[in-house]
Amino acid sequence: MNCSLRFGTWCAGLVFVGVALEWVEPSLGQGEQPEAAASEPVAGGAPRTLAPGVMQSIDPELHEEETVSRHDVVELLAADEKLDFAKEVSFRRQIWYLEFKFKPMRMILVDVPQADGRMREKLIWYMVYSVSNPGKVMPSVKGPDGNYQLQDSDKPVLFIPEFRLESHEFGKVYPDRVIPIAMGPIRLREDPNREFYNSVEMVRQIEPGETAWGVVAWEDVDPRIDRFSVYAGGLTNAYRWEDTPGAFKPGDPIGKGRNWVRKTLKLNFWRPGDEYYEHEKEFRYGIPGEVDYEWLYR
Repeated sequence: MNCSLRFGTWCAGLVFVGVALEWVEPSLGQGEQPEAAASEPVAGGAPRTLAPGVMQSIDPELHEEETVSRHDVVELLAADEKLDFAKEVSFRRQIWYLEFKFKPMRMILVDVPQADGRMREKLIWYMVYSVSNPGKVMPSVKGPDGNYQLQDSDKPVLFIPEFRLESHEFGKVYPDRVIPIAMGPIRLREDPNREFYNSVEMVRQIEPGETAWGVVAWEDVDPRIDRFSVYAGGLTNAYRWEDTPGAFKPGDPIGKGRNWVRKTLKLNFWRPGDEYYEHEKEFRYGIPGEVDYEWLYR
């Protein structure tokens, strides 16, 4: 083969590689920013209609036993152990819940102001979610048929969100961060025509039939994390409590030694990547060999 033929073959190879690279679909990772989709809604229009399955919906899993708990009134028994009416007292309450939906975990690069006044580019992990008040409550007493049934309610629900991201491998805990400067880029990416609230702005009364959209965000997440869970609190008023035996003494403040736990949603995620190139497409809802989500008391 002569030099001119070799040179022509080499050039053709470069052209082929260049064409191939042009057709590689871009994806968001470190150092990259999302591009506007062809179907990006026009600012000032209606919110985007999401395709079925984009939002994951969680079953609230209400149970009859959550409406009642039985305890000794330790404050009375500490004064007189013979007060039988203070033993195994039933405490009843109505249980409300909010319908919770969420989109897959995502990442976005944002310039975040630092304490020294400078801007620093950070990779923010975030999750878009919605809460809706279905206008239903679980009553604390049985109906005429002897069963507990959901009842209609015209009362608003006070939503106080609390999110935590916890690593399985390293035991690290990341409370959600309010990053106002990130809300604009996130809204532009997700839906410019929908109002999204951070965890402080989401503290509000949710009226029956109303839906509110929120964004929970985390920064400085350890890039080595592969398996993690997001805990979401405030979605129901279900709770449990126990008194530590012997902790309350006559003269102590009421409630001393009493421990409270709230019903909390746990979402499991898996990120089968490495620490050198964090990429949002590596996020997987659910962990192999474990449940995708569960309700627990903590």
